[in-house]
Parts: sequence; structure tokens; C-alpha cells
Amino acid sequence: MPATRLATALCIALSCAGLAPVQAAQPGLWDTYAQLKTRRWVDLTHPYDENVPHWKGFQPAERKRLYSIEKDGFAVDQYTHVGQWGTHVDPPAHFHTGKRTLDQIEVKEQLLPLVVLDVHRQVAGNPDYQVTLADVQAWEKRHGPIPAGAFVALRTDWSQRWPDQQRIQNLDAQGVAHYPGWSREVLTYLYETRKITASGHETTDTDPGVATSRDDYSLESYILGRDHYQIELLANLDKVPEAGALISVTFPRIARGTGFPARAFAILPD
Repeated sequence: MPATRLATALCIALSCAGLAPVQAAQPGLWDTYAQLKTRRWVDLTHPYDENVPHWKGFQPAERKRLYSIEKDGFAVDQYTHVGQWGTHVDPPAHFHTGKRTLDQIEVKEQLLPLVVLDVHRQVAGNPDYQVTLADVQAWEKRHGPIPAGAFVALRTDWSQRWPDQQRIQNLDAQGVAHYPGWSREVLTYLYETRKITASGHETTDTDPGVATSRDDYSLESYILGRDHYQIELLANLDKVPEAGALISVTFPRIARGTGFPARAFAILPD
């Protein structure tokens, strides 16, 4: 019997006996995952702690040990903190009634191309620096147009002051904070022209310190008012390239949630 007919007959016999050969699983995205595993992954999140730097209106968080391994055989802690604690997500509902809460942010908005606008040198010379449209245009001259749907992070290296609350706030003798931030012209360009999905920064606020000292949060209100989310108090942006990486942003799916600690990490292109 020719080999092909023999193989066919064998397959029919095995099938009738319920012993059909197991087909190899289709790879799907597994090949992509195997490639991603070989790349460098960078955590963009500060560790959770009860006394991390935070917005001036918040009290320190609390942690209480309810059950211990020594006494109960397992450990359980109770955490009490505001939603905007440490590296955290601000959903639209944080500033605007009727806008999306945490549970309404689609998972497709949580894995995105990562764009890093690096202005840390400008900030070193001026802690009140606000990113300019010229900074964005210089990025696009080097890398091309910022892709639609991207996450844009503002690198200022302010996170290197962590975990010193005084250095993060950087108050002068009059109690005015001096730390860098976004600008309206840049945010308008990113969200309305380039159609990005989200943005983030290393400071406690979207707006620069001199603005927040007079309770001006208009830039944060602008982002959230356009039904986008943002991540505050990012870390390690100095370890991520300006272009080519991916960012994953995760947080609990809390019903009606107005903010919560987040975990963000980057997957580098090489």
C-alpha cells in the first residue's frame, strides 16, 4: 500500500477508535509574547507605602495587620488610603460629574504605544518649566508624528526626588510650590490634533506647582474633561526611550471609582 494511503487509513482508524492525533495548538499571539519576553521591561511605578509623597490635601495612608502567618497561618493587611495615592490613575470622573469612572475605562486603552517627551534638562535649569510646543515639534522632527492612540509621558526627572515630600513639593519661603508641568498648548495639540489616548507625568499634578499653589488645576480639568485618563507620579522614565516602547497601565476595576493606585510598566523595543 502506498505510504500516503497507509497514512490516510491509519488516521481513519485512529479517528474511529477515538484516538485521533492531537493537533498542535495554534500559536495566535504566543509568538509575539515570546518576542516581548526577550525585550527589557521597566517598572514605571513607585512602591506603595503609607507615607509616600502626595497632594497637600491628603493625610498619610494606613496599613493594619488583621491576620498574621505566625498566629493564623496566613497574612492579611487592611489598607486605608485616598484613591489618588502614590503612582495612580485619574479617570475623567475625578474632576467631572457624569464622565467615565475606573470601571468604564476600556482595556484597549491600557496597552498603548509610549511616547516620552524629555524636558529634564530644561527643568534642571528652571523647576517651573512647562513643556512647549517647540519641545513636541523637536520630538516629531526626530521620530515622526506622534501616533494616534499613544500614551504620552512627560519626563522631567522629578521622580528622582522620591520619596522626599519636601523636595517633591519644593516650596519657597512664601509657601509657593515650584515643580514642572504640562502646558495648555501642548495638551491641546496632543489630544485634539494627534488624538492620543492618555498621558502621564512624574509630579503630583498635571499643572505646574505655581498654578496649583493658587488652586489652579485647569490643565488636569482639561484632560479629564475630554474623557481621557492620566497617570500621576510615574517613575523611571529616564530608563525608557523617547519612541518605540509600549506601556501597560493596570488598576482595579472599581465600580464608580474616581481614582486608585496603578501599576504601569514599559516594554522596550530592544
